[in-house]
Amino acid sequence: MAGSAPKAEDGKKKARIEIIPLIDVIFFLLATFVLFTLSLDKIVSVPVQLPQAADTISKPDEDMVTLQMSDEGACYWNREPTDVKEIGPRLEDYRRRIANPRVLVTGDTKTKWNAIVLALDEVRKAGITQVSVETAYPLRPTGK
Repeated sequence: MAGSAPKAEDGKKKARIEIIPLIDVIFFLLATFVLFTLSLDKIVSVPVQLPQAADTISKPDEDMVTLQMSDEGACYWNREPTDVKEIGPRLEDYRRRIANPRVLVTGDTKTKWNAIVLALDEVRKAGITQVSVETAYPLRPTGK
């Protein structure tokens, strides 16, 4: 007989341990343990009051500089094209001329972060502490 359990010499069935159901039970216990430990993990964070965006688009102040970076690597100083190498000296000159220098750093919708970080580094090197970063580029009239 191919499917019968092995018999001992005295005619009784010999006990054997089935390994396949044991493996299923072990995997079930392992999965249960993993899911239970993941549910115990609490997210610890610092409470932060985030600023709320205004519904209206405010016109930038006359003495505030807007640095706009584009995805092609172009830089604009108050909507005027400028070379990226000129940002540092122009910011230092701006800081010397204005008592309370403020800079708005923005980019178009495809700008990479390395261009924004480059502009922020230049603002920091110039010693300007009042910096704003515009995260959504609004459609402003150009005045033409």
